[in-house]
Amino acid sequence: MDSVTVFCYGLAMEGSGMEPELISKKELLEITGISYGQLYRWKRKQLIPEAWFIRRSTFTGQETFFPRELVLARVRRILEMKEDLSLDELAEKFAPELYELVWRREELTARRIVSEQTLGMLPGDGAADGRVSFRMLFALYAAEKLQRHERMPPAEQRALLQLLKAEGPAREDEDKEVLWVRKAGISLFLVVPIGGELRVETGARLAARLKLRDCLQELTNKLA
Repeated sequence: MDSVTVFCYGLAMEGSGMEPELISKKELLEITGISYGQLYRWKRKQLIPEAWFIRRSTFTGQETFFPRELVLARVRRILEMKEDLSLDELAEKFAPELYELVWRREELTARRIVSEQTLGMLPGDGAADGRVSFRMLFALYAAEKLQRHERMPPAEQRALLQLLKAEGPAREDEDKEVLWVRKAGISLFLVVPIGGELRVETGARLAARLKLRDCLQELTNKLA
């Protein structure tokens, strides 16, 4: 197996829910009339968020899909504005790089991005001014999803948060997931490549699993 990040603390993922309707790259190009080159030029300029490019396995191999409503609305806006503004000006018009943004705690709870209880997992020196970085927000969001159906003691929550913050948001070329394995009251958290065979010892069980790239996609959509 490829590299594996592990955090063990001596000490379930929520249902996947309704995934946003997706549109294939081919259909997107046909509906909007834009070219392959335009699409990826806009991606490089961050006019279309990288997290919206979703790789999925199909019977013909790997294909790219997008959240349908979000990407169609964004392309229409770009087409309407590109005659008056340069691509760089359009990039500024939309959103700054997510990784550089910070959010206020009250905004996150008001928009139901994460709960106040989950924000309580922040380390003592974290968000002292009421602001949360994107890296920390991703860790909080993923941790909340993992523990939705199976409550963790505070010490285990902090251990999971430490792992997720260290791992950071998934990149486009990564396909990893977080596994939560339990045995006799002991939790083991792992970050592993998706697709590898998983075997656990007798008496251990997989309490939850979460794909990091899907989690990033969902969080990005909520923040859009």
